[in-house]
Order: sequence, then C-alpha cells, then structure tokens
Amino acid sequence: MRFCPNPRTRAVFQHICQQTCCTALLNSPLFLRVILGSSPNFQQLVNAHYATNTPLRPACFFRPQSSEQVALGVSILVEANDGCPECQFAIRVEGGVTIDLGLLNSTVYNEETSTVSIMGGTRWGDVYKTLKPLGIAVPGGRADTVGVGGLLIGGGLSYYANEHGLACDNVVSFEVVLSEGEIVVAGRTSHPDLSRALKGGGNNLGIITRVELRAFQQGPLWGGLIGHNTSSIPQQINALLNFTPKLAEDPRAQLVTIWQHNGNSKANFAASGLQHTLGVENAPIFDECFGLPQTFSTLRLTDIYDLMMETAPPPGKRALFLTLTFENDARVLNHLQRLHEETIGVASSTDGAKSEDWHIITFMQPFLSRLGKVGGKTGDRNILGLERMDKKDHLLFLFFLAWGDAADDTLFHNIGYGSVEKLKEYTREIELDSDFVYMNYAGRDQNPLRGYGEDNLQFLAAVAAKYDPIRVFQTQVPGGFKVSTA
Repeated sequence: MRFCPNPRTRAVFQHICQQTCCTALLNSPLFLRVILGSSPNFQQLVNAHYATNTPLRPACFFRPQSSEQVALGVSILVEANDGCPECQFAIRVEGGVTIDLGLLNSTVYNEETSTVSIMGGTRWGDVYKTLKPLGIAVPGGRADTVGVGGLLIGGGLSYYANEHGLACDNVVSFEVVLSEGEIVVAGRTSHPDLSRALKGGGNNLGIITRVELRAFQQGPLWGGLIGHNTSSIPQQINALLNFTPKLAEDPRAQLVTIWQHNGNSKANFAASGLQHTLGVENAPIFDECFGLPQTFSTLRLTDIYDLMMETAPPPGKRALFLTLTFENDARVLNHLQRLHEETIGVASSTDGAKSEDWHIITFMQPFLSRLGKVGGKTGDRNILGLERMDKKDHLLFLFFLAWGDAADDTLFHNIGYGSVEKLKEYTREIELDSDFVYMNYAGRDQNPLRGYGEDNLQFLAAVAAKYDPIRVFQTQVPGGFKVSTA
C-alpha cells in the first residue's frame, strides 16, 4: 500500500518511511552492503566530508561494490518508495539512504586506446597518484578529495582546460545507472544525447559508476605560489588582465589570483598561483607576475598532486562557495577588491563573526572564450553554452568563506551572497556580465542550469524526461541543481 502522510501526520510516519527504504535493502541480496546507525563506523561515514556544516545524517548507508549493485540498489529504493519525501536517496542525503560509492575506487590506464577508466567513487587525488608512475595524466580536479563523477557532471576545470577543454569534454563514455535500475554506456556511438546532457547536467540523469577519459603523456609540471603584500594588489590586477589574452599563445600556462584574510591573525594575504603543464620554468608569459614585489615563492618542478594540495582551501570548517563570471576588465576587478575589503570589514566588526578562526578568500582565474571551442574538436558537445561568450575572454571568480561557529552561519551567508549580488549588479550596469555560473563552485541558491541558455536547458529537460520518465532524480533524489526548478 502506497501512502504519503499529510503535514499533520508527517512526523508520525517519517521514521517509518526512512526505515522502509533501509529495510528493503536489508531484505535483499545487498544486506551486507547496508550500514545502520548502530554500526561502529556509521558516524565516521557521516563526518567524511570537507566542510563541517555539510555532514548529513542518513537513516542508513548503502555501500555498493559494483555497478550491478548500484543498479539493484536503485531499483529496490525506487520500488520501496511509498511516495514519502523521507524515502530519498543520494550520494549525500539527510534522513534517507546515502549511496556511498567509496568502494568503487579504481583507475586503469589502457595503453591501446590512450584512455583511462575510472570508477565513479574515485577521488582525483587517487587518480593522479595512480597515473603518475605511468607518466600519464587526464584533465581532472584541482582538489584531492573531489569525486570524479561530481566534477565531470558540473563541467570540470583543470590545469589543462586551456589546451584540452573542460574535463567533461574529454569523456569518451559514461557508465550510468538510470532511475529504473538499467546500466547504460553513453558516448558518441551509444546514447549520444545522454552523454552530452551529462556534461554539465548535474544529478538530473543518473548515477555515474564509471567514466572513460582521454589521456596524454605528462612529465613534471612547473608551478607554485608567489606571495605579495596587499599594497601590490593593483599591479597584481594588471598582471591578471594582461595575462589572460596571452593564453592563446601559451595555453599550457595557468594563473590564479588570490586574496585572503585570516580572521584569527587579522592578516591580509595576496598571492599568485602559477602553473605550466609542460614544465617550462619561468615561462615568458609570467614575466609581469615575476615583476611584482614578492614576500615568498614556492615555484618548483613538481607533480599534479603536490601542486593542487598547495592551493586547497582550508578544510575542517563550515564553508560557503559562491561564483560569478564576467568579462576581463579592470573596472570589475577594482570593484571586486572593494567588495572583498568591505566583506572583511563586516565580519571583523563588533557585531561580526563570533568564530575564533575564519577566512575570506577571493580566487580569480582566466576563463577563455576558446573553452567553448576546444571541447568541440573531440566531436562531443557539452550543454554549458560557453559558445555564447562571443569571442570575449572572461574571468571566473570563486568566493570562499570558512568559519568555525554555527552561530555565524547567517552572517557569512548574508555577506557572501550579498557581495556576489553587488558584483553581479555592477557588471550588469557596465555591460560586462555573463549568465554563466560554474556549477562546481556554485552556492545552493545560485542557478547554474539557467545560465546555460534556454536551448541547452530545454535539451537537458528533454533528455531527463527520456531517461528518467518516472522523475526519480527530480523528486526522490535531493540535492544538486534540478532542471525541473531551474
């Protein structure tokens, strides 16, 4: 019998609904893969997340060891759903069933096809560690704990984006579990519409259990951080503005401009993150960066894993990520600097942050118009709509706020979203704005799918309706950015 309690009786049935889903798994051949709240490692799985304000406590964990187990688990959960919102499942969920793909962790290089097969629960740090001894790389994440599947369905920036396109543009095929428990392989010759929609489509279509990525030879990379006094920020801004158009001549180079404030030490910090994937030391494209006054330098020949760990945001805190894209223009960056300082002032005031330790970090990096074209050379299209950047180079802004005390949640959310909205309004006023919102950096109240353009949004909606006709990923799988509400 199917039922969905009305609001007056919801609390009575909530626990029953949650346990129904877990019990369905326990009464199936998958019972050994279920971890309940009484298990010794349950809390460890709950806490296994980057930010302390994001752990969600499910009714149980389901830890499959194969794609087939994922498919069977999805079938069971969909069938067991009594129409209750509490009978939900996702990679992370509150009260429902968390499908933990952590045991689907392997990276295999195929020399004959020059591709790498990666299982859906693998994290990028493990990918790079596996491939390093082989002298092989793939375009992937720049944080070791980021999951492979999650990065790809959001687009995927990497150290190689300027040369090879976004990470999703380098996917040969996706293995996906659909809402009715079917396993399909989507690529250029099989389900090409699904393959394209997955490249930026978020969690609207299925669960990624394996991907095949194009690989290439990779020796040591060159890069690191150069520290600056904050008095050098005007010159640092000019260096970023001038660096961006030069990437057409040297797409192996990358530059990330960083401004940071530490609330505990009250220290302001500026830095430039430099990378060159060909391993060229002190490449001429960085000359203007080298001319800035330096407080320290970590530039060296190294590998991907070591390089990305240096610029990883501080873990173990409550955190907020927000993002915006705009044209490469000094007026915007000068306005952003003022907003960065204004945000620090609010958090530092008497009525500001109560946390002993908090951080406000602004990251800026080139976001080239050619990103809308590089991926197309593989014959596969994504749905991000980057071709609409109209040959104009942009900058991608990541605003990262971290704090320790839950009492500061409202404060940092207000100043974070408030600053981003002010910057958006300013770029719109001077006609340098962009609708594109990078999904993997977006806050939950931002709307990246809408920024893809109406044609791409309608395409995603049509593909979602085709491959998920019972709307499981719209109604039973919470989180992410839903095409039904974009």
